[in-house]
Amino acid sequence: METFNHNLSSLFSQLGMNSSKEFIETFLAEHQLAQHEKLSEAHFWQPAQKRFIKESQEQDADWCEVIDQLDALLRK
Repeated sequence: METFNHNLSSLFSQLGMNSSKEFIETFLAEHQLAQHEKLSEAHFWQPAQKRFIKESQEQDADWCEVIDQLDALLRK
């Protein structure tokens, strides 16, 4: 099985968003999750983005590690 090493930039690109360092930093500064809010249910995602995040987590996909990283960054 091939393992991929994804990062935040590639995740943002996969989600159809700007993947520049500046955009990601601004996104993280402007968005956050409530204590019990699931990342896949956050109000700022489009339906397809929510679906990708949820399905990746349910399937324990290669994206899980970086999705978990994004989740943690949005809770600071």
